[in-house]
Amino acid sequence: MPSAEQLDQRLSRLLASRAAPLLRGGSKGLEKESLRVNAQACVARTPHPDALGAALTHPHITTDYSEALIELVTPPLEDIHATLGFLCDIHSFVYPHLHDEMLWATSMPCVLESDENIPIARYGKSNVGMMKHVYRRGLGYRYGRTMQTISGVHFNYSFPEVLWPALRELERDRRPLREFVDECYFGMLRNFQRISWLVPYLFGASPAVCKSFLHGRDLGFREFDSHTWYEPYATSLRMSDIGYKNKNQARIGVSYNSLDDYVTTLTRAISTPEPEYEAIGVKVNGEYRQLNANILQIENEFYAYIRPKQPINQSERAALALKKRGVMYAEVRALDVNAYDPVGADQPALHFIETLLAFCLLQDSPPLSPQEQQCINHNQTQTARHGRDPALQLQRDGRTLLLRDWAREITGQMDGLCEILDGEDLGKPHHTALQAQREVIAEPERLPSARILADMRARHESFFQFAKRLSETHRDYFLKRRLPAATQQYFERLARESLDQQAEIEATDKLSFDAYLRQYFSQS
Repeated sequence: MPSAEQLDQRLSRLLASRAAPLLRGGSKGLEKESLRVNAQACVARTPHPDALGAALTHPHITTDYSEALIELVTPPLEDIHATLGFLCDIHSFVYPHLHDEMLWATSMPCVLESDENIPIARYGKSNVGMMKHVYRRGLGYRYGRTMQTISGVHFNYSFPEVLWPALRELERDRRPLREFVDECYFGMLRNFQRISWLVPYLFGASPAVCKSFLHGRDLGFREFDSHTWYEPYATSLRMSDIGYKNKNQARIGVSYNSLDDYVTTLTRAISTPEPEYEAIGVKVNGEYRQLNANILQIENEFYAYIRPKQPINQSERAALALKKRGVMYAEVRALDVNAYDPVGADQPALHFIETLLAFCLLQDSPPLSPQEQQCINHNQTQTARHGRDPALQLQRDGRTLLLRDWAREITGQMDGLCEILDGEDLGKPHHTALQAQREVIAEPERLPSARILADMRARHESFFQFAKRLSETHRDYFLKRRLPAATQQYFERLARESLDQQAEIEATDKLSFDAYLRQYFSQS
């Protein structure tokens, strides 16, 4: 891990050049998933409500894996308060159209029956809509539908554009600006990977799960009560080996050492056959079971704590968008839904993540070796399942150290960055967020994962009862909240326009689906 001295030197150069304020004003966007459940708190079997618009084309209201897994997306905004306010407004528009249904408040799902009772999302009859559906069908065959009912929050962050020319000048780097920006982002991504375990440790909110999630499998969990499995020191079962992990992840070998390496290794995984998936079949009796039988169907199947992103054009492959136009932002995917907040995310957590990303950007970032990547994977898994164990040791540079000591070390180096990011803001939100995390590191019983288990014990609740109670509380909050007329009209207009856009896409399709897939995967 790069040293504190390197960070201090870079911060000193930034301050001396008066470029430090250029770190402020990065764009923040959120994608928040929530499982739509019925009055009995079982997965809803109803279609995505028409009044919310078309999931295929709506910019803010869509679905993820399941027809019942709604995804709410904000635009990128400079102010975290504004980003969360927009997310709150989307919830307020959605809720009146759910009737007797509600959005589940936790990352881990409600009571589940069989896989067949989890409906796969549908996006209409267009080729692009069918591709999204078949991709999800393939995920069901590969990993089971149950895993796909897990929800999370993705934090999308881009550093201010004005930062890059000043930073390049400070570094005396003569490469074209886009190459410099790409390398800076990938250096940040590598450093974030190295300390990515810190996110589920501090913000993990899934230490328990309904027994129905495991469908009778014995994975060594402890019994909290007759309906609940848990791990005493777990932080985020969502990010553990029972959650979002590609079971062939170790063989994928995606490299974060440069943009070219990332695109090359990701593309290789999308074009390398996997015998286990070949046995499933691709097109069986005239129906597609998956897009292909390769290690990954498409780039989105690569599960990672953080990913480089570039917005894609219609029917464009994500890796090629990166190759052509470079990195625009980073997608942090390691945040659980905050069960205690109606929108599932809170300002202090996002201010801390922003500081952490700047921390990772401004340190030297040597390439990741396969051995270091193995340590990263180990640290992530151990933290997700046992992070609050006071004796838990993580691996770093061929040695082991206590998680809590490493967490103190990281947070002890972030004051200067908070000062820069806070600027003249009298509320000092970044420093306040940092101090809050130092306090929970000192008192782990205050971590969200510990708080959840303590609440369940105090109220004699199963995980299901805990999550249902908070889901109902959040539902009541949004049903009482009234949107301004202009905001209500804005979302109603977007819903109508999205339905029209889907109809137009379907009307203009000329290729067969077979031909469309061939064309899609032949892009280079």
